Amino acid sequence: MASPDLTIDLSAIVTNWKALDRMTGASVETAAVVKADGYGLGADRVVTSLRRAGARSFFVAIAEEGPAIRRAAGPDAKIFVFGGHMDGDAPILAEHGLIPLLNSGQQVKRHLASLPDHPLGLQIDTGMSRLGMSSREFASLRHMIDPRGTQLVISHLACSDNKSDKRNQAQLAAFRKLTAGFPAPRSLSATGGILLGPEYHFDMCRPGIGLYGGAPFLNATPVVSLDAPVIQTRELSVGDYVGYGADWTAKRVSRIATIAAGYADGLHRVMGSGSSFSCWVGDIRCPVVGRISMDLITIDITDIDGTPERVQVLNEHQTIDDLAAVAGTIGYEILTTLGQRFRRRYIGG
Repeated sequence: MASPDLTIDLSAIVTNWKALDRMTGASVETAAVVKADGYGLGADRVVTSLRRAGARSFFVAIAEEGPAIRRAAGPDAKIFVFGGHMDGDAPILAEHGLIPLLNSGQQVKRHLASLPDHPLGLQIDTGMSRLGMSSREFASLRHMIDPRGTQLVISHLACSDNKSDKRNQAQLAAFRKLTAGFPAPRSLSATGGILLGPEYHFDMCRPGIGLYGGAPFLNATPVVSLDAPVIQTRELSVGDYVGYGADWTAKRVSRIATIAAGYADGLHRVMGSGSSFSCWVGDIRCPVVGRISMDLITIDITDIDGTPERVQVLNEHQTIDDLAAVAGTIGYEILTTLGQRFRRRYIGG
């Protein structure tokens, strides 16, 4: 088969969820962020496994993601929508029992007008300047909102991946001040916030990337592995070049393997020759040589015995965060852009 195999360990996702859950107190609910199709890994499989493990609340980005999560999570799960209540969302929110996290006065008014008896949540901006009501806006709207129908009040930390950043404490203080006296459950922390400690946990934590094996949860169990087939091998003489732009030239007699993967599969072009991106045959590193093209990557297999049928791209030697560092991005982007051409194999769960 000429297709790479992406193996997704659902048991590892459950292990990571349980590990993060153990970091919080008994009264703190640990939810799961499953937006972007479970960070690209298949939300239906992810949610089903987490639901069996005990997760009861899930978060998506937009209302359109909600129906698939409802089917996987069952009728009694809570599904929150970070994007709130957008124009035209009322039917899908009502039909699938989704809880919008209202981000503005406009959204509050829209929700109360179109779905006055439907549960809601609130999102407050405590310094990230992204989604959420300002402190002034929230103060002016509190009297309009029945706390008994408010399922959750949240904010989002901008710098939680850096424990020493003073803005974490500033946002914590702002969140406490803004929500004081408002009798609804509160949530401030995603994965990074959980790692900051109990004062950030409130009533619910909502890990995302940590579930899928990424930083800042450095003790996470790896979730994905990726191997790709070797399509062709060739022997190069000194001075022969490889790939577009003749970007790499052999300085010794070399054996080069071409594998079936490329930037169309989320393996970024910038990770080509000269970077630390490699493929692996067992424990032997095979560096990438030449430019990564749309469908193909060339690697140096001179130092291994024989000719491999497949090589590993993601494994215990090279994680999503390792690839992200090479590409100048973050593990989130690597996960969510891994190509749809890969054959997906689910284990565990």
